[in-house]
Amino acid sequence: MAIPLSYSYRNLWTRKLTTLLTLIGIALVVFVYTAVLMLDNGLKKTLVATGSDDNLVVLRKSATSDVLSILDRDSARLIAQFPEIARNSEGKPVVSSDAVTIINLDKITGDGMGNVIVRGVTPDTAMDLRRQVKITQGRNFESGKTEIIVGTSIAKRYKGTQLGQKIKFASRDWEVVGIFNAEKSGFESEIWGDVDQMMGAFNRQAYSTVTLRLADIKQFPAFQSRFQSEPRLNAFEPKNEKKYFEDQSQGLGTFLKVLGLVITIIFSFGAMIGAMITMYASVSNRTVEIGTLRSLGFKRRSVLLAFLLEALFIAIIGGLLGVFLASFLQTITISTINFATFSDLAFGFSLSASIVVSSMIFAVIMGIIGGFLPAVRAARLQIVGALRGE
Repeated sequence: MAIPLSYSYRNLWTRKLTTLLTLIGIALVVFVYTAVLMLDNGLKKTLVATGSDDNLVVLRKSATSDVLSILDRDSARLIAQFPEIARNSEGKPVVSSDAVTIINLDKITGDGMGNVIVRGVTPDTAMDLRRQVKITQGRNFESGKTEIIVGTSIAKRYKGTQLGQKIKFASRDWEVVGIFNAEKSGFESEIWGDVDQMMGAFNRQAYSTVTLRLADIKQFPAFQSRFQSEPRLNAFEPKNEKKYFEDQSQGLGTFLKVLGLVITIIFSFGAMIGAMITMYASVSNRTVEIGTLRSLGFKRRSVLLAFLLEALFIAIIGGLLGVFLASFLQTITISTINFATFSDLAFGFSLSASIVVSSMIFAVIMGIIGGFLPAVRAARLQIVGALRGE
C-alpha cells in the first residue's frame, strides 16, 4: 500500500523555514550550474555563427587561427581562379584575402586596455562573403582610404571607436565611418578596413588567410581535390569556415566549463548536506507518525518512497527556481580573451532546452542523494520503538 503524494507535499509546509532554506540552497547551485552551461553555449553560438556552411577558409597548415597564419599573394591569386568558387553580380569571384592582426585599445570604462582584432578585407567582396554583417550606422569603408568600420561590441567598449572618431595605429589615423552588427557573431568584436591599406600600414607582404564561397557546397570534394593536386599550395589547407570557428571555441569553452563545474560540485555538496539535515530533522520530529504509518500497514518501501518524494519536491522546485533566475543572464554580455587568437571576444549567456533538461536532472540527482539516507533511516524504524518516540 502506497502513501498518498499529498502526504509528502503537506509535510513540506509544516517545516516552512527549513524547507525554504534547503530550496534556496539547491536553487543557487542549479543557478551556477545552469550559468556555466549557458556561458559555454553562448561562446559556441557566437563563434559558430561567425562562420558559414558554404564558406571555406584557407590558411597555413598547423596554424590554429588566422592571426597565426601566413599566406603569400601568389597563392591567394591562384586560389581565386578555382572554377568552383561562386561569383557575385559583377562576375567577380566571392573571395576575400584577409590580413589579420591585433592592436591594443583603451577601454571606455577606464580599466586598462584590451586586445582587438583588426581585419583587412577585400573591399569589393567582403560583404558578399559575410552576409551576416550589416552596416547599422554610417557607411562601408571605401577602397584605397584609411577608413574602418567597427563591430557593435567594439564601439560599445573602446575609446575612439564611435562613428566619426579616429583611431591611431600602425602610424596612421583611421576614421570610423561605419558601425556594423553580425548577428551576435565574433565579427562584432573586430575592426575592418581595406586589406591593401592595412598591409601597407603594418608593412606586411603576405595575407593571413583567404576566405571564399563555393558556388555549391557539394563541389567541396572537387575543390579539395584540385587544391591538393596543386604543388604550389602544399603549405596550406582549406577548412569549412563554421567548423574552423567552432574549433576555436574548444579551448576557452573547456576552461570555462571545467572551472564552473568545479565550483558547482563544491556548492552541490553543501546543498546536499542541507537537504540531508532537513530530512533527518523531519524523521526525528515524526518518529511517532512513522510508527503509526507502519502500524496501519504501510510497508517500509512506502515510507522510504514518501520521504524520497519530499526531497524530490524540494529539489524540483529549487531546480526550476534556479533555471528561472539563470534565464535572466541572457541579457548580459561579457568579454574575455579568446585563447585561440589572444584577442578580446564578446559573447553572452544562451539558454537552450537541453540545458534546462540537464539542470533539472542535476537538481533531481541532488534531491535523491540528499534525501536517500534520511529516507532509509525512516524506513528502518521499528514500529514499537517509533510509537514510543524512540
